[in-house]
Amino acid sequence: MRILIAALLGAIAMFIWTAAAHMATPLASMGFSQMPSENAVLDTMDKSIGDHPGLFIFPYVAPGDPKMMEKYAALEKVHPSGMLLYRPAGRGMEGMPPSMLLKEFIKQFVETLIAAWIASMIAGGFGLRWAAVIGIYVATSIATNVSYWNWYGFPLDYTVAQIVMELVSGLIAGAVIAWWLGRRAA
Repeated sequence: MRILIAALLGAIAMFIWTAAAHMATPLASMGFSQMPSENAVLDTMDKSIGDHPGLFIFPYVAPGDPKMMEKYAALEKVHPSGMLLYRPAGRGMEGMPPSMLLKEFIKQFVETLIAAWIASMIAGGFGLRWAAVIGIYVATSIATNVSYWNWYGFPLDYTVAQIVMELVSGLIAGAVIAWWLGRRAA
């Protein structure tokens, strides 16, 4: 039960931090910019992609093609390249429905539950448990963010902002988890 409570308190602290980070700091918008000639591009996407949501990579070469890398390199020399997350008109996020906030909180609770479980097995005081949780968040913050920067060309400022948000989440949740777990002997 103490692990569940530690995880719940850690998730609440993390949720509050990430809400503040998104609403009161520039971290959530770093790396984003407006597309030049946005209306013309949107009209073209609507006509071309239409009602087919998805994550598109371009130029596209079928993954099973044995010459995939060669073909992609050749296409990249004469065409722009990138990724596009596309949602047709009327099928977007529609603001921020409570279901999205609930999914985010559940994700954060699962993260803190894993962290609290690991931290609960550490013999030692607050500092060791806190350090363990921070270590978990260092690993998770770089796991996908650095790969997206490296392989897909995500902007460096976006990557750094995402890592900072995750690291601060780990610092805050870790402090709460380590404090709660230290209240009673393991």
